[in-house]
Amino acid sequence: MIRGLRGAITIESDKPELVWDETARLVREVVAANNVEIDDIASILISTTPDITSAFPARAVRLMDGWQYVPVMCTHEMDVPEALPLCIRVLIHANVEVAQKDVKHLYLNDAVKLRPDLAQAK
Repeated sequence: MIRGLRGAITIESDKPELVWDETARLVREVVAANNVEIDDIASILISTTPDITSAFPARAVRLMDGWQYVPVMCTHEMDVPEALPLCIRVLIHANVEVAQKDVKHLYLNDAVKLRPDLAQAK
């Protein structure tokens, strides 16, 4: 069955290398935590806070070895006052054989503030 695997990460500044490196790190860690193979992924939606404009985070996924056929799309989050800055979020739609409550969602760096109830200790 298809499940949504969530994750978020913050970056120190809006630089292309940080956008790409941290996006790739987040996607790899969410997939690894949930024992997902590339062929089990239906699509990935990536959002950034409006203060990230230097690079498309989807590029990081498209350049990962073996990931070129995974559909990936980027968008901006709503511009809400006092929202966590410099944040990249992912929603990975994947076929997994676990109950919804057993999906592992990862929140890295300062993104642990978003969902401390779901953040996984690393």
